Amino acid sequence: MKPSHLPRYTDIAKLLLTHRGAFESGVENVDDNDAATKDARQLADDLEAMGPTFVKLGQLLSTRADVLPPIYLNTLKRLQDHVKPVPYVDIQRIVNAELGVRVSKAFSEFSERPAAAASLGQVHRAALRDGRPVAVKVQRPDIRGQIVEDMEVIDELATFVDKHTETGRRYEFATMVEEFRVSLMAELDYRAEARNLTVIHDNLAEYERIVVPLPVADYSTSLVLTMDWVQGRALGSLGPLDRLDLDGHDLAEDLFRAYLDQILLDGIFHADPHPGNILLMDDGRLALIDMGMVARVSGAIQDALIKLLLALSEGRGADAADVLAGLGEHLADFDIDALRRSVDDVVGRSLTLAVEDLQAGSLIGEVLRAAGEAGLRPPGELTMIGKAMLNLDEVARILDPTFEPNATIQRHIEQLMHKKMLRSASPGNLLASAMEVKEFAEKFPGRVNKVMDALAEGQLTLNVQGIDEKELMRGIQKLANRVTTGVVVAALVIGAALIMPIDVKPKLLGYPALALALFLLAALAAGWLLISIVLSDVPQLHSRLRRRRRPRSRR
Repeated sequence: MKPSHLPRYTDIAKLLLTHRGAFESGVENVDDNDAATKDARQLADDLEAMGPTFVKLGQLLSTRADVLPPIYLNTLKRLQDHVKPVPYVDIQRIVNAELGVRVSKAFSEFSERPAAAASLGQVHRAALRDGRPVAVKVQRPDIRGQIVEDMEVIDELATFVDKHTETGRRYEFATMVEEFRVSLMAELDYRAEARNLTVIHDNLAEYERIVVPLPVADYSTSLVLTMDWVQGRALGSLGPLDRLDLDGHDLAEDLFRAYLDQILLDGIFHADPHPGNILLMDDGRLALIDMGMVARVSGAIQDALIKLLLALSEGRGADAADVLAGLGEHLADFDIDALRRSVDDVVGRSLTLAVEDLQAGSLIGEVLRAAGEAGLRPPGELTMIGKAMLNLDEVARILDPTFEPNATIQRHIEQLMHKKMLRSASPGNLLASAMEVKEFAEKFPGRVNKVMDALAEGQLTLNVQGIDEKELMRGIQKLANRVTTGVVVAALVIGAALIMPIDVKPKLLGYPALALALFLLAALAAGWLLISIVLSDVPQLHSRLRRRRRPRSRR
């Protein structure tokens, strides 16, 4: 730990000591009472007062249902980073430096008053020289240096906690902090956000009610992002009268389906869809803004998530637990039976909820909490999905309190699987498959030659698993005994036949006694061999025949 970080260590220590009950009591041991509610709100206020890094950290903690109790999650997920605006002179200086031209030359209009101000940057309304209305997002000055220093402090403390506490060894806070650092640093690069806007805009092109503004590449850098202006109001600011004219059910349905497509089909999704980041446009459509925080999902996890969401929506708790167990990391105390019981109980309780109380994000949060208690560490992608779904729950309640997420999942999964099959049959995938077949055909003769050469040189080895070695050795030994007995019998018969025409004494019945003795020994050995075969092999043969005939007799 660095002495220069001592003031920040002190601030974090005070925060942890003040709210230690949230982290030490366990997620199930904090009651939803006035004291807990007050402490949760104070935690959000304290994080906001500590600066933008800790505001973002609070938003991350709002996704960890396995770390914090529900009352804290519900408070932190509403944590917004509204701060005092940066003076226009500083904004003007940054835009001039980044674009290499004065604001008055680059834009025909540029509002000095910000349309929105957040902890990382603020947005100004402007217009290009051709009159196109745009939003210009400008990063706050010197914010990157502050965040880098704060992340060093948080990483040092997380590493210390992991090494010296049982809680740290269980949750591995250093790994969580590293994921947070990567996500936050990506959010500071507005070029990455511009790419996210373009990708998600293209992916959601089929949804007519969903709008994603496009960036203006020539007017965007790592510190300045220029994009289409969206005229509308944040959903969180709508009052009850504003909602009366909404086509709420269809908007909620389309929004939910769009996120299922992002997560389970496209593999990249807007990870922060809180009501402040979704605008109701003047024409009745919804606009998704602020694409700085996105998450990616691999194809293998997508397939598992489809099974998980279907199991949860259909009330199959044990099946959902098994899928979850295959996704997460098993800790030393992992208990699959406890996980199945807990998830089954969570899913069973969700089936008894009224429509207005049924929420997909809350259900996923409770499942993740059950996983943590059973000794399973869920993957990072699943916690980000839980965060997105929790925010969507709040958005859905604003649009349509009677919206049923489970019904939408069950209806849309079939269409989603059809889309996945069509994508797998696309020319690009077919070309990739054809290249693999071509490569296999080219290498096949060479591989066969290698096998034949190894076989000819006696270097071919087979590695066979799943065989009962003791039983195999008994069978080989029995076979060797019988082969040896047969060879001995043959030798005795041949020896007796060779001795028979020789005139040697003593004789028995006119034949050499030694030849007759050899014939007798051969007969006894052959008889013993036949008797052993009858006593051991024939019953086994009859038993196999009976087993084969038994199903037929039942039919």
